[in-house]
Amino acid sequence: MELNQMIDHTILKANATEEDVLKIVEEAKEFNFFSVCINPFWVAFAKEQLAGTSVDVCTVIGFPLGANTSEVKAYEANDAINNGATEVDMVINVGALKSKQYKKVLKDIQGVVEAAKDRALVKVIIETALLTEEEKVKACELAKEAGADFVKTSTGFSTGGATVADIKLMRETVGPDMGVKASGGIHDKQEAMAMIEAGATRIGTSAGVAIMAGETGTGY
Repeated sequence: MELNQMIDHTILKANATEEDVLKIVEEAKEFNFFSVCINPFWVAFAKEQLAGTSVDVCTVIGFPLGANTSEVKAYEANDAINNGATEVDMVINVGALKSKQYKKVLKDIQGVVEAAKDRALVKVIIETALLTEEEKVKACELAKEAGADFVKTSTGFSTGGATVADIKLMRETVGPDMGVKASGGIHDKQEAMAMIEAGATRIGTSAGVAIMAGETGTGY
């Protein structure tokens, strides 16, 4: 797969304006990125702007803390999909995971998977920077058990982003068939390719244009 088709071109900052979102959308069209990844408020707008293109609309659920109730996450996912999202990146309940409340974490993910069934892909953001190695493995196992399509490293709003070591661990845990998304702190082509070589099948970044130009970008 070409590099551009592995990129979710991302803008998730709280102060993103309509103009900012439109810029991301236009860049996604120009470079034929796989998707734009935006906050739920902008989903319907992006869907309209991307009509007639192959670029998907990705959004985030329970973002960025993952501490919403399961019912709220499922509702939010359903609403986003109804508005045009074809992929939803949900944040795992980090506190519940660290409390070893695994049944609740599983149910949390399953609620979004069920809401998205046959309508959208589900990526589970495990927020690797906050987890031990054991917790990273458990989070990936629960996401796989719940029927999610991807596991994803980071929100980009915590204490760290994607690392090659984490991508390798996640790929080893979920096996060859499940998607693995590297996100947070990927600024150039070299970093993107290192993640792909480690097992990532999708890259979440706001530096998509810089990556394609062989330059170094800034931001998420």
